[in-house]
Amino acid sequence: MKYFAVFLSMKDEELSRVHRPEHLEFLARQREAGSVLMNGRFTDGAGGLIIYRAEDTESAVALVKQDPYISLGARDYEIYEWDMETNYEF
Repeated sequence: MKYFAVFLSMKDEELSRVHRPEHLEFLARQREAGSVLMNGRFTDGAGGLIIYRAEDTESAVALVKQDPYISLGARDYEIYEWDMETNYEF
């Protein structure tokens, strides 16, 4: 399984406000399915970040395009495969 960092940049603030409940519901379902590792918004209002788990880039993009924020035109996205470090020393 691979990890993908997806930046959801603000495209339309009004559409983002209106479709936020649908977006959050989508993320909750994807988290339950094991496809979303973590997510959150940027405090400056510029958008948010979602870490997806998927087999490959095509699968990750297919998930992203199901997000109401994307499918309904509220946000744009950039996707990057992410090599998550697991050996941390504090």
